[in-house]
Amino acid sequence: MYSASDLRKGLKVQIDGDPYIIIDFDFSKPGKGQALYRTKMRNMISGNQFTQTYRSNDKFEKPDLEERTMQYLYSQDDEFHFMDTTSYDQIFLTREQLGDNIQFLKDNMEVEVLFFEGDRPIDISLPTFVHLEVTRADPWVKGDTSGTDTKPVTVETGFQLQVPPFINEGDKIQIDTRSGEYITRVKE
Repeated sequence: MYSASDLRKGLKVQIDGDPYIIIDFDFSKPGKGQALYRTKMRNMISGNQFTQTYRSNDKFEKPDLEERTMQYLYSQDDEFHFMDTTSYDQIFLTREQLGDNIQFLKDNMEVEVLFFEGDRPIDISLPTFVHLEVTRADPWVKGDTSGTDTKPVTVETGFQLQVPPFINEGDKIQIDTRSGEYITRVKE
């Protein structure tokens, strides 16, 4: 069991049978009375968000969560199929469950899949950095900028981002999956 004093950003708790992740957290101690813990939470199954205030004596259950290494195989319609690398069992997650992670998924990529109560896949954790090939990069012409030296490109997954002007089609680049920002060009 967690108490309200254990709450922090990124903590996963179980409320009314569903797992929640704390997105934002604020602590306040009024002059009189108990401390207040104001949280913004997201339901890890439905994706719904809400704001709730808790007192210092409130208790929370730990959710039954487990991470397994799985390999991304393919997508079909709005289903994304993954295979367990040890048991070879296959599961699928929906576009809603994956959210923005879809922008960085590449065939045969290994990811950590988060399971709730042993058998319900609810989320994935991507590697911090991915290497993707640039499939579309317009030529950069000196003088096209208004103060910044970047240009838009599209990578093999369809994700678009800003990169330095020396990046061309066919180059492999490293992208930070947390922010979606260009890191460096990769020599392979």
